[in-house]
Amino acid sequence: MFEAKFQSFEERADPSKGAERVKKLRAELKKRKLGGFVVSRADPHQNEFVPPAEERLAWLTGFSGSAGAAVVLQDKAALFADGRYGLQAREEVDRSVFTIEHLIERPPEDWIADNLPASGSLGYDPWRTTLDQVEKLAKACARAKAKLVAVADNPVDAIWRERPAPPLAPVKLHDQKFAGESAEAKLARLSAELAKAKCDAAVLSDPAAVAWTFNIRGGDVAHTPLPLSWAIVPREGKPLLFIDARKLANEVRTALGKLAAIEEPRNLEAVLAKHAKKKTIRLDQATAPRRLADVIEKAGGTVSKGPDPVARMKAVKNATEIAGMRAAHQRDGVALCRFLAWLDREAPEGKLSEIDAVAALESFRRDTGALKDISFPTIAGSGPNGAIVHYRVTRKSNRRLAPGELFLVDSGAQYEDGTTDVTRTVAIGNPSEEMRERFTLVLKGHIAIARALFPDGTSGAQIDPFARAPLWAAGLDYDHGTGHGVGSYLSVHEGPARLSKLGNAPLGPGMVLSNEPGFYKTGAYGIRIENLVLVTEARAREGAEKKLLGFETLTRAPIDRRLVVRGQLAREEIDWLDAYHALVRNEIGPLLDAETRPWLDAATAPVDK
Repeated sequence: MFEAKFQSFEERADPSKGAERVKKLRAELKKRKLGGFVVSRADPHQNEFVPPAEERLAWLTGFSGSAGAAVVLQDKAALFADGRYGLQAREEVDRSVFTIEHLIERPPEDWIADNLPASGSLGYDPWRTTLDQVEKLAKACARAKAKLVAVADNPVDAIWRERPAPPLAPVKLHDQKFAGESAEAKLARLSAELAKAKCDAAVLSDPAAVAWTFNIRGGDVAHTPLPLSWAIVPREGKPLLFIDARKLANEVRTALGKLAAIEEPRNLEAVLAKHAKKKTIRLDQATAPRRLADVIEKAGGTVSKGPDPVARMKAVKNATEIAGMRAAHQRDGVALCRFLAWLDREAPEGKLSEIDAVAALESFRRDTGALKDISFPTIAGSGPNGAIVHYRVTRKSNRRLAPGELFLVDSGAQYEDGTTDVTRTVAIGNPSEEMRERFTLVLKGHIAIARALFPDGTSGAQIDPFARAPLWAAGLDYDHGTGHGVGSYLSVHEGPARLSKLGNAPLGPGMVLSNEPGFYKTGAYGIRIENLVLVTEARAREGAEKKLLGFETLTRAPIDRRLVVRGQLAREEIDWLDAYHALVRNEIGPLLDAETRPWLDAATAPVDK
């Protein structure tokens, strides 16, 4: 039987403990003369995946999603989660203790303004709250005529007796044959960006920015090869890299020592204060903790709040990274086709469970011989579980794949040459007409993104409606973004660009994003079709007045033709699907075993065949 080595199916949080733990937290807050406290789902770097020692929100509330927050007052408490986690939050959290609020529609600051007693005080952790977040909290407290207080130490830690130790995974050098550019060249580019921004230095608070800049990788957080670290990069002079020396082998320390002065993370505040005097220091408004701004300002420096200058450089992949992404997706395509063929053989018998499918897919990826990790815990939802957008199967929730249902599997891999993320929705047995009709609407939106042409400088927010239009016309929609940026052997969710209503960053050639419209019917099924795409320059059009961009699809896996309603597709949409399937067949077919090749030929046959 197949085995999963990179993910667990155990319950990670216990909602039954919520009442007891909130009671203890309230007692601790009362002792500190605080009327309430904001519990963020964040570490000091605002990572998506955080070490176990930073899982305060999950420990306190039971909510295990990767984005959210809670506000605990003396007489009430609320958990905030976005649309991806609406159903999950209701299942994981004790709703007699917490009300569930939509993170976007009613953010914490609005709830605080309505519920925090006048003349009260609200505490926050300045190491785990960004500059932007503090500004919003301060305005909310002002509206409530209350006071916002930065705490010296997190009060949750005072009651979390069994809190795990911080991680100490070894740091590895990321070979230039994968990175495509030396760390020296990247630092020179960063220096030029700082000069343009009229900044004396930048603090890199995002470990992905540090990892990319210095060409290092690590293992401090799950599924993302990050070493938790900080850096101060001056416009002129040698950078400072703050990383626990216990993570550095001699070879790694020697290599990094040529690039930067190595410091322990505990020295960050003192060293930053020394370098900040009468200097302008750039802090990333998305990831920098408020505490760093306090240090700079107290030392007589000026905070330049703005985007991390590394973020866009990292998002635009160079030729080596692009070649690596293509190779990674080809390798991943072989594993995906083997998995989908296996699923088609085994699932109709009704013996497979969601865990069986997750373990099999991971096993097929390990068979490539190149898998370093999965890029996130596999989402494998059969029937009604597929409607939970970020569902994570556990032994308790595990469900069999039943005939007449849909099975949604969203997964990804970390290879040294690239990161993958792909979703396929598969019919188990005979799907209903409604399932097929709505799958086809989602497919039409997916194809609209894949075929899109747009002027250079267009933002993701302008493109997001392309995917929704077919669903909107039927009075339907989905409550998540259409796409996110993807790193190169880094985070599977990478900024600054994304295809969403909030995606304001302009798209540019070399960026890799996901294309993943969906539809979810609560209690019945979920549909999502996701490929990764590369932003490329489009062929010049006669008479065009602007440079045009488009998307090249990187993912190589069939889309389930059994779920397509032929009559709902226009000719150009059929042509796109046939061409995509021909590409998968021609590129992946010769790499498959004799048992899987005939399955792929059938799965990628033309729509009208």
